[in-house]
Parts: sequence; structure tokens; C-alpha cells
Amino acid sequence: MISVLIIAHQPLATALLGCCRHVYRGLPVQAAALDIIPDEDPDQALREARALASRINDGSGQVVLTDLYGATPSRIAMQMAVPGRVSVLYGVNLPILLKVFNYRARLPLVELESMVLRDAADGIGWVDAGYPGRRLERVQQPDGASDPEAPAASSDAVRNAHSLPSDTPPSSPSHS
Repeated sequence: MISVLIIAHQPLATALLGCCRHVYRGLPVQAAALDIIPDEDPDQALREARALASRINDGSGQVVLTDLYGATPSRIAMQMAVPGRVSVLYGVNLPILLKVFNYRARLPLVELESMVLRDAADGIGWVDAGYPGRRLERVQQPDGASDPEAPAASSDAVRNAHSLPSDTPPSSPSHS
């Protein structure tokens, strides 16, 4: 199974893994977190990252997730990339992490990487405050790509609005 290593600014890596523990009611196997503290020696952190990676990787491939591109955690993570064996993705958040955990046993590394990159924006959306329980998804351009320069869509132009009864919590992978 593809292993997962999160390298992020302290305490984000550990916190994200803790969220997964909550959602799945246990710590996912073949997963680890490395929090990078302020003023940490990047060479030492890279050695720690490689040691963690070798402990959780069974040879099936590895996804290294990091938070902010260009910052110390991502510079450490980028040094771990190996084409076809270790994918490094930045911009980690809980929806992305859950997607990786949900599909890592079913997809090869390259397909998992492509799916996460394709679906990453689905984890971010807007809740219409005028309609409790209504989640509005982003509008797709005709070619399938969102235009970051386009003005925000009005409620009438939003595609696939979902309404929930006000007393029903949104569904999640957990029963908690």
C-alpha cells in the first residue's frame, strides 16, 4: 500500500494526522507526520523525514504531502521526490489527505497523484449564509477548468447546489 508522509509547519502535520485518527477511529497504517519547528536545521529535518519515510514505506510508493510551496517544509519534501516512486504534493488540507488515504490501496501512485491534483479544489467551497445547510460548488468553465480571473458566480449561476435539512449534519466518513 502507498505510504503517506506529511511534512508541514508545526503543529500542522501532527494535527492533520490526528484529524485522520478521529475520522477513521484509529491511526491509518503506513502514515507519519513531521512537524518542522521554527529555526529547525533543514538538513537534520531531511534526515528525520527520510528515516520516517523508510519506516512506513513497503516499496509500493509514497506520497509526501506538504503545506506551503517554497517554505522550509516543502523544500525538505521536494528533496524526497523520486519519479514513479515518491510523489510530493503541496497545499495539503484535510480533504486532500482523506482522499489520499481513501484511494492509496486501490490506485497506483501515478493515478493517485493525478486524482488528487484533479480533485483538490473540490475540498474548498462556499456555504451560502442565506440558506443554512446549502453548500454551493464552484462553477466549471466549458473546457472544465475554473477561471481564476472570472468574477464570482451569483447564486443563480452556481451548479449543483446541495440542500440539507437544518437539523441534519453533513455526511462524513465517520459516525462522530
